Amino acid sequence: MKTTTLALAAALPIVLTALPAGAAVIEISPGDDVAQAVAGLQPGDELVLQGGTYMLPTSLFTITLVGTAQLPIVIRAKDGEIPIITRPDANQNTINVDDSSYLTLRGLEVMGGSHGIRTRNATFVTIEDCHIHDTGDVAISANATGNTYEGLRLLRNHIHDTSGTGEGMYLGCNNNGCQMFDSLIEGNYIHHTNGVNVSQGDGIEIKEGSYNNIVRDNVIHDTGYPCILTYGTVGNGGPNILERNVMWNCGDHAIQAAADVIIRNNIILGAAYDGIRNQTHQSASPANIEILHNTIIAPNANAIRSSGIVGSVLIANNALFAQSGNAIRVDGDLNEVVVIGNAGVGSVQGVTSGFDNGGNIGTDLVAASYSGSVPNDVFPATGSLLIAAGEGQHVVADDFNGTDRGGVADIGAYRYDANGNPGWTLQESFKEVSSSGAGGGGGSSSSGTGGSGGVSSSGTGGQGGSSSSSSSGTTSTSSSGDSEDDGGCGCRVAGATRGGLVGWLLGALAFGALAGRRRRSVRRG
Repeated sequence: MKTTTLALAAALPIVLTALPAGAAVIEISPGDDVAQAVAGLQPGDELVLQGGTYMLPTSLFTITLVGTAQLPIVIRAKDGEIPIITRPDANQNTINVDDSSYLTLRGLEVMGGSHGIRTRNATFVTIEDCHIHDTGDVAISANATGNTYEGLRLLRNHIHDTSGTGEGMYLGCNNNGCQMFDSLIEGNYIHHTNGVNVSQGDGIEIKEGSYNNIVRDNVIHDTGYPCILTYGTVGNGGPNILERNVMWNCGDHAIQAAADVIIRNNIILGAAYDGIRNQTHQSASPANIEILHNTIIAPNANAIRSSGIVGSVLIANNALFAQSGNAIRVDGDLNEVVVIGNAGVGSVQGVTSGFDNGGNIGTDLVAASYSGSVPNDVFPATGSLLIAAGEGQHVVADDFNGTDRGGVADIGAYRYDANGNPGWTLQESFKEVSSSGAGGGGGSSSSGTGGSGGVSSSGTGGQGGSSSSSSSGTTSTSSSGDSEDDGGCGCRVAGATRGGLVGWLLGALAFGALAGRRRRSVRRG
């Protein structure tokens, strides 16, 4: 029998809900049959993998598990140890998660195979704190035609060195063929999806028809295609939200979004082409777009470019520093465009107001440059043109650090602080987010309220896309790589206080639940 430590007794109210009576904790080692252990899991069970290498068989390895909201199933690393899940070739995906719900994969290192983790028909599935790398194709995918992906949570994963089409995350399907919605992609570190064996290599790609997703607090750099790419929602639901991310060395545009998107509080240090680009892709043309409080350094092209506009586009309170291109360039139905409260360096095209080009990258920002990479400190300097110079009507609730803006119209991704940046220093690592931050929010932000779309980081968990010249895409339903991609996107082509008795009763109930769990605990290996 596995020994349960007395430390658990200190958290009895948590044990009451997290460790229900009858649920099992099963611990295995690399010498055990992981497929057999997975197949036997029931709602509320935890499978704990000891450190070491788990070599999967050459055949398909699929997880099909259904937990409940109250009794989720968890497959996780043993505390302080690293289980490495791999396979001998790329003829199959390393891990397939099919027809599953209320399932969590946590702390696993996944390497090799075709896709690292491929999901089909997955709802309320969480992939968190995993390290996925050296895959033959995509790292994490949710892109099977005709499937539904609701409430996915992709949190704090480290992804790098992909191959094939090479996306860090490929979420949703071409031409509205499947949808991911009400999902959260947060706190991931994605980089080097631009290797010699990569044909595309988006960081996070969210396909057409996916909606009401939040992409937040991710660090993305050295990609082959855009660092973040979204299509339109085609009327399926609310806009996707891209907020508080930092990007650099993006192999195409940094953020490319066709329509139905809120882009706020992001930092872009450099991209091969535009910082933010809106253009027609598949059935969506630029409309229902808000671009608010971003800080963009554009060493090569435009900071913001929206072309072929057919519906509302709001560009407000952005700090834009374009070394050679336009700070803002727009075309299409200009009656649908509002440009206001932006400042920095560069020219404008398509509009005549809404941008103060009297800035200077050397004096407006603490220690910034057009290097296109880190180190780069884009926090407003004392005396900066950006301080309290934006449009108050369009101030968003928080800033890049999650600090409450308090209605102050500082231009760009940061709220100014005379004592300097109170948050994380931009660097090649996971972003550190203060727990005291405002936490962001979904929905429209132009009113300054932050809205309510998507999900919070504590809720149940978006998706991705390709670009403008090719939308034909092919779908493979074989048991191998199973990728659906655009066949080359051409992204840059235009187009407890109720008293001691209550606490004692809760503790007693929790102890009973824990005892039931102890009786079913098993240790293998």
